[in-house]
Amino acid sequence: MQNKFLSLIIIVIIFSFHLNGQKLVNSPYARFNLGVLNQQGTFRSISMGGISAAMRDNNTISYTNPASYTGFDTTSFVFDIGMDLSKLKLEGNNENFSTTDMNFRHILLGFPVGRRIGFAAGLVPYSNGYYYIAEKIIKGSPGWNEATGDYSSAHKGTGTLTSLFTGAGFEITKNISAGINLTALFGTLERQNQFDFSDQNTFSQKNKESLNITGFNLDYGIQYTGTYKKNYFFNAGISFTAPKYYRTVHELMKERYTTYFYLPYSPDTLSNFNSKSSDSTRLPGSLRIGIMAGKKDKFTAGIDFVMTKWSKAKIQGGDAEMADTRSLMIGLEYIPEKYSNTSFLRRIEYRIGGRIADNYLLINRIQLKEYSLTGGLAIRLKNSISKASFFVDYTRRVGDISAGLHNESIFTVGASLNLYDFWFVKRKYE
Repeated sequence: MQNKFLSLIIIVIIFSFHLNGQKLVNSPYARFNLGVLNQQGTFRSISMGGISAAMRDNNTISYTNPASYTGFDTTSFVFDIGMDLSKLKLEGNNENFSTTDMNFRHILLGFPVGRRIGFAAGLVPYSNGYYYIAEKIIKGSPGWNEATGDYSSAHKGTGTLTSLFTGAGFEITKNISAGINLTALFGTLERQNQFDFSDQNTFSQKNKESLNITGFNLDYGIQYTGTYKKNYFFNAGISFTAPKYYRTVHELMKERYTTYFYLPYSPDTLSNFNSKSSDSTRLPGSLRIGIMAGKKDKFTAGIDFVMTKWSKAKIQGGDAEMADTRSLMIGLEYIPEKYSNTSFLRRIEYRIGGRIADNYLLINRIQLKEYSLTGGLAIRLKNSISKASFFVDYTRRVGDISAGLHNESIFTVGASLNLYDFWFVKRKYE
């Protein structure tokens, strides 16, 4: 069983590395700074509005607070992989646009190292830099003038930033645990702006930009958990990420060209900028605080508050201001009968949640807002703790149409496979 389990993990890891960076949901806001930031957490967390600071149990890898790793059973091994399907609808001045794609979401594993130490590692996307905006201007169109004549423009972005983490949780006392993650952030965002003029005697222009970011940071966490009469519990958690400078390679090339390919006039490089720096990109510190309470294996309620100092950040080549963000998340979970072997429906775990958040982008002095409604369920396999989890998320990203900022509606569904097995057990009989 363990050999088959390990083989499945290796295959899935290879597959997930192939999928990493394939996120293609088309948001024009991805053209600014680091692109669109991904919500972090397992599907249990996301379906409960995103709460995670105080979340812990024997088969949830709550990596946003590494203190939770002490919640693993002493002989267990947990593996979790998730995918999602997103549909984005853009709304502007009498214009609507939609796009759909499937994305890799996370790959996680965790297990105990002794009675008081838990270990976890994982790969999760941090941000998405994909967008494509195209426009054709002809005589009579808004923005047309005689000096430029007819032309077409295309603005394209690709790439993602990805987090690879490994961490450990330590049980300090019966009720208090602490943990630390070492997180590597890496990836490349590429952007291109192109203007093609219909007049063959006019130079067209293309700008290509590339931003590569690499570096390491530490995430810290602490949790308190207490059990009271008849299996009632109360958890509290705090996690913190310090601000950090990252190594950055920024390249920008501008060139002009005509339909007549004749060197050295077409194409002609106007400028070629290349900068390498260890302190030109600074990502902000972040604080997450949360509490959870409920009855073990029956119901759970929780709330998280997250604050990130994006106003103190700086991005090499970034072309939009950034503002501090605050997020409030709430979530509920209900399980009719977790270990029922006679009723499939009573084993289902039902979840619902919501989120109100600021977006880190500040465009035309206007900060974007986000509102989310989430839900989901987990189906536990019969005679097993392994489960399949599903979530739905509706997020409304709000700008100001009168100020030239569009609104977005994002509908996402996701599925993850959470595999739980007993390892490190010496078998008496084969």
